[in-house]
Amino acid sequence: MQPIQLFDLASRQAEWLTIRQQVVSGNIANANTPKYHAKDVTPFDAVLDHSDFSMARTNPAHLSGNDISQKSDINIRDSALDQEIGVQQSGNTVSLADELSKSGEIKRQYDLNTSLVGSFNRMILMAVKS
Repeated sequence: MQPIQLFDLASRQAEWLTIRQQVVSGNIANANTPKYHAKDVTPFDAVLDHSDFSMARTNPAHLSGNDISQKSDINIRDSALDQEIGVQQSGNTVSLADELSKSGEIKRQYDLNTSLVGSFNRMILMAVKS
């Protein structure tokens, strides 16, 4: 029997979301700091590509997963420069609208993550009761 990796994947995403929320909240806190450059984390897809989590290919017609088995830390990098705000006169590159949008996106991803884990947990409990 194959181990259930959904909980590992959900845990890894929750860790990534936690780090991203810390970075976004740091950007918001430094919105008025001169010469502060907005930061962001590597996308979760890139983190997933470098994890030991791989999809099982059960049919040759299905897409194959990545066989990369190296652990990759979540990297924090300078955020892409927002063309609307650009670099402010103080040298700051934080766009509050973008950061608040990222914060909302993080919340939605947290909600989806916990909802999926809860549903999967209920499904396992129902299978065990039978």
